Amino acid sequence: MSNNSDLSSQRDQIDKIDQQILDLLKERNKVSREVIEYKIDNQLPVFVAEREEQKSIKFRSMAEARDLDPDWAEDFLRMIMSASRATQSTHTFPRATPEPKHILFVGGEGGMGSLYRKVADQSGHHTYSIDRGNWFELEEIAPKLDLAIVTVPINLTISVIERLSNKLDENTILADFTSNKAEPLQAMLDSHQGPVIGLHPMHGPDVPNLSKQLMVVCEGRDPEASEWFREQCKLWGMRVIEADPENHDHVMNLVQGLRHFVALLHGSFMKEYDLDPHQMLDYSSPVYRAELMMTGRIFAQDAELYADIVFANKERRELLVSFFKHHERLISMVENDDKKGFVKEFEAVTDFFGRFATQALKESGYLINRLADRFS
Repeated sequence: MSNNSDLSSQRDQIDKIDQQILDLLKERNKVSREVIEYKIDNQLPVFVAEREEQKSIKFRSMAEARDLDPDWAEDFLRMIMSASRATQSTHTFPRATPEPKHILFVGGEGGMGSLYRKVADQSGHHTYSIDRGNWFELEEIAPKLDLAIVTVPINLTISVIERLSNKLDENTILADFTSNKAEPLQAMLDSHQGPVIGLHPMHGPDVPNLSKQLMVVCEGRDPEASEWFREQCKLWGMRVIEADPENHDHVMNLVQGLRHFVALLHGSFMKEYDLDPHQMLDYSSPVYRAELMMTGRIFAQDAELYADIVFANKERRELLVSFFKHHERLISMVENDDKKGFVKEFEAVTDFFGRFATQALKESGYLINRLADRFS
């Protein structure tokens, strides 16, 4: 029987190689900081998708030439690049304008307001925050504002927009961060005669940085006036897409409203059936572990926030009612032990998903394998 001591030489070699890897990573970080300084001096974005894609392709090729798994190599490289972007996000950002802008965050003490005020400060802009206790300051700062962003909860957004009516200079851009876009956008157009833009940052306030995050933009009035903010988002490393507000809201009804209510159904039934999530982990496959974690993360956050999202508008509520009626039809399969009906419905949904199912299998497999490797 082999003795572990027979491996001591190889293990020592591995330890030394690991040290060399860390030394090289430290050296790479030093060069990355020089890149960061150059980007800031030359007003260049944190994240350039084309550059990262080119690097990934080249890195995969180099890995294959060394008989290494190219998928693993790409993962390794992307983690390194992500760490570099995170390092930049703790320092100064390049600014999209020659002179700093004056930006007001209404509700700036909340999660999203605080996050964006921080990165705007890091970009050299002048930022201000108005919340419940200091509305009286608006009159003094309003004349110098270039941009005012409403970052309050959904249920307060319309009333806050109306409260800003006639309080801002006509050259000030009025914007909002609400996950609904059609109604707030119309309210801003009604309340303000100057430039208007609807914004939806597709992330929460707990992201480590804005790199690779998505900013949805809905045009309101005078889009040229807010072009600098679009460019600023790109310099923060964000992806920016334009959207029609009605189409945006229609999709969000499913992406946010239905998804969050399904999480409530899952969690509520676990509570009713006394299924302890810690116990369930012991018997969970990697797939179910991932699902359980996605459900659990909802209940680590604010209930009123999610209530506002789920019940945000009439269309969203009607969708939920339709969702339950659809389930009533499917319940009969279970009550009647209708396996043929189940297979028929399953195959019909498979046809509907088409090639997307293959993509979903690939991407979810990646997530599940990484989750299992890290936490199981």
